[in-house]
Amino acid sequence: MELENTLIDLLGIEIVELSEERAVATMPVDSRTHQPFGLLHGGASVALAETIASIGTFNLIDQETEICVGLEINANHLKGKKDGVVTAIGTPLHRGKSTMVWDIKIVDESDALICISRCTMAILKKR
Repeated sequence: MELENTLIDLLGIEIVELSEERAVATMPVDSRTHQPFGLLHGGASVALAETIASIGTFNLIDQETEICVGLEINANHLKGKKDGVVTAIGTPLHRGKSTMVWDIKIVDESDALICISRCTMAILKKR
C-alpha cells in the first residue's frame, strides 16, 4: 500500500503496530492538524481514526482480491490538545466477509482520552 503523497503522509500519521488484534498509529498535533484556535482539529482526529480502521482492515483481508473503503464513522471529541502527539489504538469489534467494524481510541502521551470513534469499513472485490 502506497502512503506517500496521501492524506496520511500530509498529516504525519505513522503506523507503529499492526496485527490481527489491533492497529496503532501516531499523529503530531501541530500546524498541519490544528483548527484556527490552535487546538487539534476534530477532522484530523476523524482522519486518524478512519486511517487506522482502513489499514487494520486491509491487513485482515485478501489483498490480492479485495479492497476496503470507509462506510460510516462517528466520533466523540472528549478533550482538547494543543501540541505533542496523539496515538490511535484500533481494535476490530466485528470481522465479517463484507464489513468490519472498528473501535478506535485516540489518547495523548498520558493515555488521557482525546477522542473515541467507531468506524465501519466495507470490503469490496477488486475490479
